[in-house]
Amino acid sequence: MANYKLWNALENAKKYKWVELSHSLNNDSPYWSGMPENSVELSKTIFDWGNPILECQIQSFRFPGQFGTHIDFPGHFAKGAALSEKYDVHNLIFPLVVIDITEQVKKDVHYAVTEEDIRAYEKQYGDIPDGAFVALRTDWSKNWPDMNALSGAAEDGSENFPGWSLEALKYIYETRNAAANGHETLDTDASAVAAAAGDLVCERYVLEQNKIQVEVLSNLDQVIPAGAVLIVSYPRIEGATGLPARVWAITE
Repeated sequence: MANYKLWNALENAKKYKWVELSHSLNNDSPYWSGMPENSVELSKTIFDWGNPILECQIQSFRFPGQFGTHIDFPGHFAKGAALSEKYDVHNLIFPLVVIDITEQVKKDVHYAVTEEDIRAYEKQYGDIPDGAFVALRTDWSKNWPDMNALSGAAEDGSENFPGWSLEALKYIYETRNAAANGHETLDTDASAVAAAAGDLVCERYVLEQNKIQVEVLSNLDQVIPAGAVLIVSYPRIEGATGLPARVWAITE
């Protein structure tokens, strides 16, 4: 290969492990029950083979912005705040921090990560770097695509799943200078945190800080806790409060 710096850098990057962090989607993929019926219609053929105008096939796609692995923009919860068009390519690549609370979750399905958990991570791996994407590993993604399992649905109709606490989010954003957060669950808040507050207080906090987040991540168990890089990509649609995202990590 010719000695071009970026081409050489790409060849070096390919020597690392590239991990898919987003779920594959189809017409049976789960989404929040509050969405209207028939909110999802993927890959509908609207121009088919054999058309005399042109021999090709074209499909249409209908889906909510918050569908599958997706990115949330501040305007999703904060009126008048930034939407999709405010973010360019420089805002979509991050140092990746993975906080693992899988052992706690095995003991308590309602577990909400604490500031102490994050400080323990930093004691082992170093401080969360400026501009980091902080991902919460719970292994909850293994419940995909079973909506009842993802929701932790109980017979009494309650939802039961782990997630973030407000204190942990304030630590990564106010004590550290993280750029974004993510998780494997459908919501930012651990279900018990949301139930106690009567609101998605953790998600509201993140978006009111003009931060972004990615929900319903997968395969965080395949990424090293510190030292990886995360890349987020989504359709360049203006005015979106959220969009399905293709997310991947480059990791040792």
